[in-house]
Amino acid sequence: MIAALRTIAATVGDNCIDRYLPLGRTLVGGNAVNVAVHLARLGIGSAYFGAVGADPDGGRVLAALRDNGVATADVRVVDGASTGTTDITFGPGGERIIGHEDLGACAAYRPTADEMARLALAGHVHIGWLDDGGAVKRTLAAAGTDVSQDLSVTSPAAGRSPAGLAVAFASAGGSLAEGEAVAASLLAAGARTAVVTCGAAGSVAATVESIARMDARPVAVVDTLGAGDTFIAGFLAARLRGEPLEECLRNGRDAAAATCGHLGGFPQVPGMLT
Repeated sequence: MIAALRTIAATVGDNCIDRYLPLGRTLVGGNAVNVAVHLARLGIGSAYFGAVGADPDGGRVLAALRDNGVATADVRVVDGASTGTTDITFGPGGERIIGHEDLGACAAYRPTADEMARLALAGHVHIGWLDDGGAVKRTLAAAGTDVSQDLSVTSPAAGRSPAGLAVAFASAGGSLAEGEAVAASLLAAGARTAVVTCGAAGSVAATVESIARMDARPVAVVDTLGAGDTFIAGFLAARLRGEPLEECLRNGRDAAAATCGHLGGFPQVPGMLT
């Protein structure tokens, strides 16, 4: 078990059991969970805020978080609800294809006032999938909390605004030029830092004062699921250590490359699909 660390960052939002249909295996995942786990594995004390069902899958999510040193005191266990699941198949080159998603207990999750007060105490808060119309983001940003969000996983349109974000993460097509254009639009819409991944072309990070670019790292791909989440954690870990934009991108790239080399969003023992 990884030793628990002082909480520096918190993540809030989704969790699920990823069901790898062709392999008959299951793993714990979800953007907010993956980011929390990788922050802890990179030496950043982290806590996860979200909801699981009162079922064996919920217990599995909690165990995976605790085994990786993530604080779970603010994980809500919901009686009568199931833990979310996501069906996964594979495309060419190990690219994952997301099929049916059942959000389970995550669908109705909103932090309470007390939970929001605890979130505001974190040095940084990352928001994954959260169907709250952007309320958590706006409240924390108004309170001066350092907040990031992965806009590529936030499906409700009301939650996609980068306004008030310390770091807005997004994805673009296959060129850095397109990534720079997306970054510029995020800055213009109110993000203080914009980070855009561009697939095999690399990644871009920008503020109003500066821009940095990073090439992709060639890797033998086993599975791309969770690589973007790992990139976010790597970038944030370097940023929380005060490193410059280029080093933050490098840290994110290298962490994501490692995740592409194994099944699932972080190292764990797979379960059997029943």
